[in-house]
Amino acid sequence: MTAAVSVAPVKDNSARRRDLLRHRVLGKLLLLAVAAAVLAPIVNARWSSGTWPGALTVDISEPLGKASDWIIDNRDSHPLFVYFLGHISNAIVISIRAVYLVLLAAGWAGVTAAAGLIAWRVAGWRLAASAVLAFLACGALGMWVPTVQTLALMVVAVFVSVVLGAVLGLAAGLSDRMYRALRPVLDTMQVFPAYAYLLPVVLVFGIGVPAAVLATVVYAAPPMARLTALGLRSADGGVMEAVASLGATGRQRLLTARLPLARRELLLGLNQTIMMALSMAVIASVIGAGGLGDRVYQALASVDVGAALAAGIPIVLLAVILDRVTGAAGERLGSHEPPASWKWGVVAVGTVVAALAARFADRLEWPDSWVVNIATPVNDAVDWMTDHLYTGVPYVGGTADWAGHFTTWILDPLRSGLTWLPWWSVLLIVAALAWLIGTWRTALTAVLAMAAIGVLGVWKPSLDTLSQVLAAVAVTLVLGFAIGIGAARSDRLERMLRPILDVFQTMPQFVYLIPVVALFGVGRAPAAAAAVVYALPAVVRITAQGLRQVDPSAMEASRSMGATTAQQLRQVQLPLARPALLLAVNQGVVLVLAVVIIGGLVGGGALGYDVVFGLAQGDLATGLVAGAAIVCLGLMLDRVTQPTERRSRTGKEA
Repeated sequence: MTAAVSVAPVKDNSARRRDLLRHRVLGKLLLLAVAAAVLAPIVNARWSSGTWPGALTVDISEPLGKASDWIIDNRDSHPLFVYFLGHISNAIVISIRAVYLVLLAAGWAGVTAAAGLIAWRVAGWRLAASAVLAFLACGALGMWVPTVQTLALMVVAVFVSVVLGAVLGLAAGLSDRMYRALRPVLDTMQVFPAYAYLLPVVLVFGIGVPAAVLATVVYAAPPMARLTALGLRSADGGVMEAVASLGATGRQRLLTARLPLARRELLLGLNQTIMMALSMAVIASVIGAGGLGDRVYQALASVDVGAALAAGIPIVLLAVILDRVTGAAGERLGSHEPPASWKWGVVAVGTVVAALAARFADRLEWPDSWVVNIATPVNDAVDWMTDHLYTGVPYVGGTADWAGHFTTWILDPLRSGLTWLPWWSVLLIVAALAWLIGTWRTALTAVLAMAAIGVLGVWKPSLDTLSQVLAAVAVTLVLGFAIGIGAARSDRLERMLRPILDVFQTMPQFVYLIPVVALFGVGRAPAAAAAVVYALPAVVRITAQGLRQVDPSAMEASRSMGATTAQQLRQVQLPLARPALLLAVNQGVVLVLAVVIIGGLVGGGALGYDVVFGLAQGDLATGLVAGAAIVCLGLMLDRVTQPTERRSRTGKEA
């Protein structure tokens, strides 16, 4: 009897929601059909060609070339560069050089001891041992100097990113007007592929370390700003009222209440900033960042998988250790463990002792005799794979066959289909998808972003990139939803997947190119494969979390009605988890686009190739136009896949 009573409201509410949604969708589709019936004949009569008409294209390569020439000619004489940007560039170079010299002076023993002792102070001896082993592995792989170079760049970039993000987040957290102004900017920056940040700074600062640091700061500061604002704005209202009732000033309320209550968000912002800075510092090797990323980039350029792996392993180890240490620090904030300030003294003394011991033993640099060469055996293994696994597997074919079939049967037809469609029909499809899932503002933004691509004159390369994104997203969603559903229904599978997903989510984007080049060679299919592997962990996590958070009463009601496991999944869990599933689609699209663009380094072509070519050849006009198209494509894809429920809920929380 109780079960019957509890089921009725669930069914009634679900039916009402479905009916309301159906009416809204039908109304929007009817309006779009009327608009298409009126506008399509007119547009088709004026521009019968399927490609973007040349009359609607604006050639900005000439003004961009002139602007680039003006900047290059005036970089050493114009007051803007001499008295402002030049000082910023010099300050960055001096700061990184100072940190680099300090790390070199500490030697491998001092740096390793410092890493282990800091990890011990924050998270215990197990993570300390992991940190020590990670830094020893960096040296054993012959990558100690590149590791120190990357750490020096990271220290400066993270410091500037945290300060800048905290200041912006503080302003947004204390001012509603500032929050409303910053929120769309941060939302837009979040969907930008990392490559898009390289081009503007190269235009102003040229290729080199200052441009790499500033690109890293611009990419890594938004998470700190967003989480700082979130922490300050979500402070407990009762605590704030109590502090205000005691007569505290605004500054006192900030220092004694808001900031302490927001410590978790601040530390989470630090964690995200560090991880994004490391990812961007690796990518920024394309514009002269140096360090481990430069070794990976040079190895990939020569298809030297062994050398790329030797540099990629330290990157992964650094990412995992930095993520674990900052994550453990955030967890300790919630405990009531008394502070042990003496432990920081142990950290300082231990670091100094290790550095002095290495100096007296004349072992500041990592000994060459301790280096383990893995490049040769790895390249031998790749050669063996080329001879046996690429095409030599009976019946199922090899990895090269799979890549070729994926290109021939999926990527090529999808690209041909998109380029065959009339340009106005593409805009209409974008408008329909964005409006059905969002609002008319969402649709307008998506259409304008897609139209801007045509105006820039890169319509076909953008559709080529879009075809790769769509194919990779389809594979990612099929695998991600299947694995996420399994993880949501099996605690054992979820526990098994957790460490794997943790490692995959901390790896920088660049590193994903190494295994796909070893398995599939170069081309569009390997770029899509790297994108799938990069985006898959986020889709799996969001799907599993959304299904696990379904209302238990709804599940119990369906069981009491005799629903099978499959019926519960189809009729209860998936419908109720719809916002989480749409969010998984959105994040999958954004992450896939980021790696598809980087896939230009391994033969992905399209916009990614244009960006790589522009950066490598100094043709900033080509690179900037492609970068602008990437930004527009990312904005369009984000709006087309951004669910209304998430946007409205965010607005309410704000």
